[in-house]
Amino acid sequence: MLKKVEEQPQNAEDPIFRIAIYSLLVNLSLVAIKLTLSFMAGSLALRADAVHSVVDVSGSTALILGLFISGRKTKSFPYGLYKVENVVSVMISILLFVTAYEIVREALTESSVAIPYSSWVLVAVAALIPVPFLFGTYELKVGRRFNSPSLIADGSQFRADVLTSSMVFFALLGQRFDFPLDRLAAGIIALFIVRSGWDILVSGMKVLLDASIDQSTLDRIRSVIEAEPAVSTLETVTGRNSGRYLFVEATVTFRITDLEKAHLTSEHIEAEIRRAVPNVDRVLIHYEPRQKTHLRYAVALASFDGRISRHFGESPYFALVDLDLVKGELRQEVVANPYHDLEKGRGLKVSRFLLGHKPDVVITREDLHRKGPGYALADAGVETKQTEAEHLSELTETWWPNRNVDGKKMEF
Repeated sequence: MLKKVEEQPQNAEDPIFRIAIYSLLVNLSLVAIKLTLSFMAGSLALRADAVHSVVDVSGSTALILGLFISGRKTKSFPYGLYKVENVVSVMISILLFVTAYEIVREALTESSVAIPYSSWVLVAVAALIPVPFLFGTYELKVGRRFNSPSLIADGSQFRADVLTSSMVFFALLGQRFDFPLDRLAAGIIALFIVRSGWDILVSGMKVLLDASIDQSTLDRIRSVIEAEPAVSTLETVTGRNSGRYLFVEATVTFRITDLEKAHLTSEHIEAEIRRAVPNVDRVLIHYEPRQKTHLRYAVALASFDGRISRHFGESPYFALVDLDLVKGELRQEVVANPYHDLEKGRGLKVSRFLLGHKPDVVITREDLHRKGPGYALADAGVETKQTEAEHLSELTETWWPNRNVDGKKMEF
């Protein structure tokens, strides 16, 4: 079953696209302010930092272009161009490496001759420092919320700018007191920037190479599928990122054989996966009827010693009897019914409790046909059978003759 979510084009109403526009405007403002200060104060450090901000403008422009075309789907690209976002994040990581190189080069080649400047330049540079930090933090928050790799990468780039702006400030401050700090600060800042760029590069390349989504997300998807009562076994579940969207594929076996019910069940699983995991674009579920090699019987018990209950919902215990159809072996365990003393809605709650144990057949002395629990069990592909036997040992003699439990005769 393959279901496609409705395309959401990038426009001014899209929060990710709107933040990308803000990123470009902030970078253009920083370039203008830094260039103005550098020409008015004659600061080479400020001019170099302005050039670095020009690189950021290029990154913001690439981000907007990437977001604009990433959601487009054509005949040539039916799965969308989501990975353009990851290409953009890789480009931004390369810009980070270039930034680190520029800082090191400037630190090694900068003239040691002091350049006179007005004291208000320090105040202006100090006022600029928190701007990229605050905006980068906000951009990272939005990027993580919407799982946008390029937005996260651009936010990291802004946070890196805090270090370069701080380096300019301390370089100017040290220059005023004839105490050069440029080389030491540049080396430390370059290491942080290289590390940030490397993390972004690895993240982007994993998606471009179709690496699997993280294990915690896979586990969340697995738990959603396994919680579906009609699912007998979950064979495989895989997924991959494409931009900020996820593509999920699973192979399951159903205990139900009706194709219409199987189709509705797969749609229900898809809806539950989308509720549990954000930004899922497609869910592909391969389903097939279960090839029975094992059968699990759930028997309503009135007591722990194996006496069969006359009522389904009021049964304090259930015996779970597993029959290996290949080896002819039985395994059994007894579980307590947590809802046996509930006054209202007991039958349906007990049936849902049993479905969590994945039975194939439910045996009780009470007739469940045309009753709520019977319908709930039937919808999940579970067969219900009525018996006149009063003890579980009678069932072993009539239904499972000559069967052994873990190598021993079943006894209660």
